[in-house]
Amino acid sequence: MHIVFAASECVPYSKTGGLADVVGSLPQALAVLGHQVTVYVPRYRSTKIEDPRTAISSITVPFDDRYRFCSVLDGGTRGGVQYYFVDYPPFFDRDALYGTSLGDYHDNAERFALFCRAVMEAAKILGVPDIFHCHDWQTALIPILLETLYHEDPAFAHTHCVFTIHNLGYQGLFPPEVLPLLMLPWDLFSMAKLEFYGKVNFLKGAIDAADYLTTVSRKYAQEIQTAEYGFGLEGVLRARGATLVGILNGVDYTEWNPHSLVRGEGLKIIHVDAWTGTIRSSSIQLRVKSAAG
Repeated sequence: MHIVFAASECVPYSKTGGLADVVGSLPQALAVLGHQVTVYVPRYRSTKIEDPRTAISSITVPFDDRYRFCSVLDGGTRGGVQYYFVDYPPFFDRDALYGTSLGDYHDNAERFALFCRAVMEAAKILGVPDIFHCHDWQTALIPILLETLYHEDPAFAHTHCVFTIHNLGYQGLFPPEVLPLLMLPWDLFSMAKLEFYGKVNFLKGAIDAADYLTTVSRKYAQEIQTAEYGFGLEGVLRARGATLVGILNGVDYTEWNPHSLVRGEGLKIIHVDAWTGTIRSSSIQLRVKSAAG
């Protein structure tokens, strides 16, 4: 099975939170099981790629006001997984991934709409998947596009979409005017689709459009269907309850293995600012017992 991951961050290339850890580890675990796995992420200013080459020199992404042209870089393979990077400096060559301490970037809808369109167009050239596995609101347009503008595209006639919610609190909320700007049909602006208290909600649209929904644990899958933890989407999630499953995030033991520590070795703790992506580290000393006790 060919699985394409689309995500806004992935270790070791970019990170603000746990999403990056999952997208950095899960694809390699699936590759070990024998699947063909490809990962697409944006190329940010902070992204370090060894010896990248151009896989696709130009992809046209239409917006209401203009056409934009991005490229796709081949980042090679790691752990049996192919990595590609969508490169569009006007959107991604910035100090941080999503915004600054003052707030989100004003054009985040356009930034990640371009990313989603680029992934779909690149997949038609570099390999159409059996499954798109999309993560959080930044890639929510992929299941929405599969159900709307790309519904009759024969390239994706047999492609399905799994959508994973890592943090329901971030939903991708934008003014209604974003729909024509992104060349999306106005009929998406309804209570049954993307409309959410007068705004466009990308995450809500993906919950409705995806073939299957997952989240980070069975407990969280239950919690987000309640008013206390549902952030206004509990009804939408309950309606999809038959196709919503919680799968506990795993641990990459090549990165997190206490048995690999030796006596007196320091454990590095990484602190990541969720707004700016700024990374700082500290360490603690652990007392590790020897095999003899």
